[in-house]
Amino acid sequence: MLYLFAQFNNNLTLLINNLYFKMLTVKYIKDNKDRIIKSLGKRNFSDFDILDQIIQNDERRKTLQKELDTHLAEANLIASEIKMLYKTGKGAEAVEKKERGSELKSINAAFKQELSEVKVKLQELLLQVPNCANDIVPPGKSDADNIVHKSWSGSLPQLREKLPHWELAKKFNLIDFELGAKITGAGFPVYIGQGARLQRALVSFFLDQAAEAGYKEYQVPHVVNESSAMGTGQLPDKEGQMYYIPKDDLYLIPTAEVPLTNVFRDVIIKEKDFPIKMTGYTPCFRREAGSYGAHVRGLNRLHQFEKVEIVQIQHPEKSYSTLQEMCDHVEGLLQKLDLPYQILLLCGGDIGFTSALTFDFETYSAAQERWLEVSSVSNFETFQSNRLKLRYKDSNGKNHLAHTLNGSALALPRIVATILENNQTDEGIKIPKVLHQYTGFDMIK
Repeated sequence: MLYLFAQFNNNLTLLINNLYFKMLTVKYIKDNKDRIIKSLGKRNFSDFDILDQIIQNDERRKTLQKELDTHLAEANLIASEIKMLYKTGKGAEAVEKKERGSELKSINAAFKQELSEVKVKLQELLLQVPNCANDIVPPGKSDADNIVHKSWSGSLPQLREKLPHWELAKKFNLIDFELGAKITGAGFPVYIGQGARLQRALVSFFLDQAAEAGYKEYQVPHVVNESSAMGTGQLPDKEGQMYYIPKDDLYLIPTAEVPLTNVFRDVIIKEKDFPIKMTGYTPCFRREAGSYGAHVRGLNRLHQFEKVEIVQIQHPEKSYSTLQEMCDHVEGLLQKLDLPYQILLLCGGDIGFTSALTFDFETYSAAQERWLEVSSVSNFETFQSNRLKLRYKDSNGKNHLAHTLNGSALALPRIVATILENNQTDEGIKIPKVLHQYTGFDMIK
């Protein structure tokens, strides 16, 4: 167990009351501006003027709506009066009323136009504000400030010959990076023979483990529309990192999180249905613009890779115990693969735009002699559900926003890299025992 919240003496009520933020609605921003500024400061977010702009635009929205409602009420009254005047033979008075009705029609059209523009502007401003970091997120500017929450208790692999995975892949004809570059471009490898079997084995193992943990498997589209990408927060934050299909106005998914979570967009869940546990295997597409150098060589950074994702939709009072459960699941996978790992608590400067709290899992590459990220497990609290309009109905019939969580369980490229590197011997590459029933072989020779 990670015991993420031991500092709160396992007092779940205290955790819920003090640690998670409600959705960043305008009302919440107005009522909690100082707290939000403090939280966003952890992220090194400094454009706090945007909060004032949000409040000002909302005040203008309310003023316009009030005036429009007043004029619409007057217009409706005049329409009724005109009918009555005609019925009673007072045509001249009806004509006078019609002139005021026409005037109101023009006035109301102008109000509706401005109101529409203000609402669009307000939405644009709200979309630029990241999620508030949980109170236990440490301050920091980059990944260098992340905190090691838990370390591998065993000894790190000691290799006599330290061939990196890209050399092992070529030696044993497992992955052809040049062929992938020929077919598509850099960052799109071709897996061959036992390399492809190893990939497939890992996917099956991860999905089976998720099923045993109670996750329902979904096969989802690999492209999504703008509403789906907006709902989970990929847009507008990661617009430049997503592959876009202009003709169809669709996006290639950067993670299965997007289509899986959007299964419940615009849905009201019954409280008794919690928790909703979903898993899915998909390719993931990321442009990774600006990623160059030796540290991204081979499988370390790709434009297309495979990943098994776990997603939970949970009651707010249980989402942090659920985060614990999901972290335990990922940790269990790494233990079963016998891969050295460490768990990081991400600082404010490294946490994602949509996340309130994130733990990263890294495996140790014995050949490269460095840690490689293989999973992120996050609680988004109500940030995504607010965008998705994903709600649940309580016992009193009142609707509330649910909490959403997700995690990589696991991303394949760096898992494959560390399996190849850490298990190389004079005879070949040993396959973790737990995968033998999936691969059909226990050694790559």
